[in-house]
Amino acid sequence: MLEEYNPWWKGKEYIEKDEDFRKWKESKIKWVPRIIEEIGVKPYSLHFVFGPRQVGKTTLLKLLVKRLLEETTPKAIFYFRCDQLADFKELDEIIREYLKIKEAEKIKTSFILLDEVTFPREWYRAIKWHVDMGNFKGDVLVLTGSLSMFAKREIETFPGRRGGGKDFVMYPLSFREFIEIVNKEVLENIGEIKTLRKEEIRKACLKSLPWLDELNKIFESYLRCGGFPLAVKSLLERNEVSTGVIDTYLSWIKGDIAKLRRNESIMKRILKAVIEKVPSTVSFHGIAKEFEIKSHKTVFYYIDTLEKLFLLKILYYIDPNKGIEVFYKQRKMHITDPFLYQVFSFWCFTKKPEDPVMVESIVASHLARRYKVGYWKDKREIDITAFGDEILGIEVKYKKKPKITMLKVGKIKSVITLTKEEFNEEPLAVPVSVFLGCLNV
Repeated sequence: MLEEYNPWWKGKEYIEKDEDFRKWKESKIKWVPRIIEEIGVKPYSLHFVFGPRQVGKTTLLKLLVKRLLEETTPKAIFYFRCDQLADFKELDEIIREYLKIKEAEKIKTSFILLDEVTFPREWYRAIKWHVDMGNFKGDVLVLTGSLSMFAKREIETFPGRRGGGKDFVMYPLSFREFIEIVNKEVLENIGEIKTLRKEEIRKACLKSLPWLDELNKIFESYLRCGGFPLAVKSLLERNEVSTGVIDTYLSWIKGDIAKLRRNESIMKRILKAVIEKVPSTVSFHGIAKEFEIKSHKTVFYYIDTLEKLFLLKILYYIDPNKGIEVFYKQRKMHITDPFLYQVFSFWCFTKKPEDPVMVESIVASHLARRYKVGYWKDKREIDITAFGDEILGIEVKYKKKPKITMLKVGKIKSVITLTKEEFNEEPLAVPVSVFLGCLNV
């Protein structure tokens, strides 16, 4: 049985026979997930990679196998897909079976890659037992799972048992990563924003302005498909995101909601509220009353679930003088990927927001991958605040001929405006496609 999942045990060249690797290699549209460069392979390490279904976690592991085959013996690399296992007992049997092979082959350091490890009930019991018994002391483990693993806080059951291990989130493709797939020449010639310093943003965007037309065209495509792999491939190959792709991701979302024991009907009402209210500020009491949900506490639990599943990002009000979040004020809520707006609008029988609204969500969710984000509002409003070396304010005005004004408040000393096409030196305004194309998150 194990041999079927590890064809390279017959010889390194048999990685080419692996179905997942073959599909990736033969695909006209493919990419290497950046996380592969960050996963440490020094024992002992217990890594967790979590993310949505169909976001590329299996492909990541198979590409990791390909790299490891250049450095170690084939049977030192063990891959197993756990979604057919019932519980931790069956997972334990699989691990024991491989450990026997490892001992027979006199392998000192192995690389154990367990895909979709969260499917078996109480999966963590098997892993924890073998860690505590010292059975992995010379090994590197990479475990992938759905975001429910993060939402249920199952990773927190491994205190002091991680070695050099880290947590990794596989997000959908950022706009910069999307550019690399669509047109590498553009990526090679535009600037890069690594921090939120205003001067760095200005320089990177100035360098990139000659490519504005190309960036805007690519951004229009990104608005249609977002960064989820199947949606990206569908759009680039067929010039549309098929209903089959929408159904695939909707099934994953429903599955994770069921695992977390949330009511599907209530979840749909709350998602409908988010879609119809974005980008306005809202309260849990207001949502509960308007959308006929029994309690604001119910709204809180479901919103919290959506955020832990990385489907939603909450922005809290920022006290501009203290530079801290104020939790009792109303919140902003953004869906984290434009494709998810399409999925949820379809599911909830509501209209997808206009492009300017989705653009604000894209900017907020991109920045949230690396920085703490919020918003500020008084008589005027700053759509997004991001905490880098200092607090950067961002106004999103995705339209022609936007009004660009100077604004400073408290510790928010710099505010930039993201436009559709306009560039302005001071106050700084740059096209959103240029800003996101340069933003390395």
